[in-house]
Amino acid sequence: MKLLPRNVIRLFPASKWLSEYRLSSFKSDLIAALIVLAMLVPQGMAYAMLAGLPPIMGIYASILPMIIYAFTGSSTTLSIGPVAIISMMVFAALNPLFPAGSAAYIEAACLLALLVGIISMLLGLLRFGFLIQLISHPVIQSFVIASALLIALGQFRFLLDIPLQTGNIPKLLVSLSQNYRQITWSGMGFGLICVLVLVLLPKLIRSDFLNKLLPLVLVLFSIVLLSVWQDSNLAIKTVGIIPTGLPSLHFPNWNLGLVQQLLPSAFMIAMISFVESLAIAQATALQKRDALDSNQELIALGLANIAAGLNAGFAVSGSLSRTVVNADAGAKTPISGVLSSLFMIAVSLYFTGFFQNLPLAVLAATIFVSIRKLVTLAPFIETWKYSKADGLAMWTTFFGVTCIDISTGLMIGIILTFVLLLWKISRPHIAVIGLVEGTQHFRNVSRYDVITTPTVVAFRVDENLSFLNAHVLKGHVITEVSQNDQLQHVVINCSSISNIDLSALEMLEDLNWELSQLNIQLHLSEVKSFVMDRLSRSALIRQLSGQIFLSHYQAIQTLSPETLAE
Repeated sequence: MKLLPRNVIRLFPASKWLSEYRLSSFKSDLIAALIVLAMLVPQGMAYAMLAGLPPIMGIYASILPMIIYAFTGSSTTLSIGPVAIISMMVFAALNPLFPAGSAAYIEAACLLALLVGIISMLLGLLRFGFLIQLISHPVIQSFVIASALLIALGQFRFLLDIPLQTGNIPKLLVSLSQNYRQITWSGMGFGLICVLVLVLLPKLIRSDFLNKLLPLVLVLFSIVLLSVWQDSNLAIKTVGIIPTGLPSLHFPNWNLGLVQQLLPSAFMIAMISFVESLAIAQATALQKRDALDSNQELIALGLANIAAGLNAGFAVSGSLSRTVVNADAGAKTPISGVLSSLFMIAVSLYFTGFFQNLPLAVLAATIFVSIRKLVTLAPFIETWKYSKADGLAMWTTFFGVTCIDISTGLMIGIILTFVLLLWKISRPHIAVIGLVEGTQHFRNVSRYDVITTPTVVAFRVDENLSFLNAHVLKGHVITEVSQNDQLQHVVINCSSISNIDLSALEMLEDLNWELSQLNIQLHLSEVKSFVMDRLSRSALIRQLSGQIFLSHYQAIQTLSPETLAE
């Protein structure tokens, strides 16, 4: 009964900063909100387009979710709304089911956001925030790079104004070869000019503030330009008519068959949204002294996505670029996010007509330029040099995402990570150790010049003992026994063993009995408290032919004092 009030209170952490809110903070939040708005309008519309949805849904997805997160999230600066990778995952999940932009597609996008929200919220309430650890950093990094590459390449369908399949690179290349004759050269030229402006102009303007405003300035300039030349023969596609006003709250059609089809994608989007948002929040948490709570973040993201699904939006997450801008602009509290949402309401009520002449190529150029910096080979090379296993996971994830699809590639990477982890655990590093002369330290005999004795062999196991690797330790002992007729004592140094399961315990019991038949005693040293508790409830303690020593030095001192005298 005590848990319920705590869970209810955890839904509203805003009370911590609302009680101390000051006018000076409002001024800072207002300035930050205006600067973020300059990025949010073009990005929201561009990412909706990336998800295969009408641009106005990017604005809708930037209103309620940001307000909800402001009062339920644990970060003071995280900017919630449409982001490129999640938009791409939405497109990958829905494109095989319905034609992009159709009524059924839009309804499914709302349902998908609702499912993402429910999954995230349930995981948070059940305190499953630790799930972030299930996806290794190399896999996440590879997923982000591969997704960024797909997103960047996918913009060529708007820059070239031809139909392209953007689910993976092979499909894109095939559709490009089939449709390249339909390229609209005026549209392509306009798009390439936009890309060059966004890439080259920041190198000339040396002002971070102006560079942040550049996408919005380009959007406004291109709208004015096409409005002036609207009677010309320029074949440049625009956003078109955008509905004015706010959407009414609407619960998506709960089609059980569709829900079952969307659940795997919803879970993957929820996981990536959580990982991405928490990583972004951590980037500014130290400077802002935010006490981040992973479970609370899951709840907040869940509520934000539920709000998006009910308000004609699509799945949302934390945005790195907008969060950094929000923090750098001086945002003091989540009120900056609330103010940004209020400004977006004003845009949807009064300014949507202004955006109908916005060229699609400008939005594509905005996405292309913001994403291109993420595409780099350096992490793959560095990871491969450091760890072949992590490098293999990275490359496999990359090719899975780019050659199959986003969700499948990520799942392959996660599964491979676990397979490699099990492979590593099943082959623990086991060293025969000896005494370093003049010290009480013991090191690997193959790496150091150490003192040993033929009557005692000591093993150090650098891994927890489980059913996966217990047989490996036994194999090492058997090999050593078979090569040494003078052996009287086997000592297992347990300093690196933090856990032991039943299978490993039974192996030690069998090993103890088999060694005793050869008049060889089995000893343990430096056993940790938790492992000792496990052993104390087993028959091994009563049957052990040797002793359990507090330190390994004490074991050698007792079993082979002549070694210390040398």
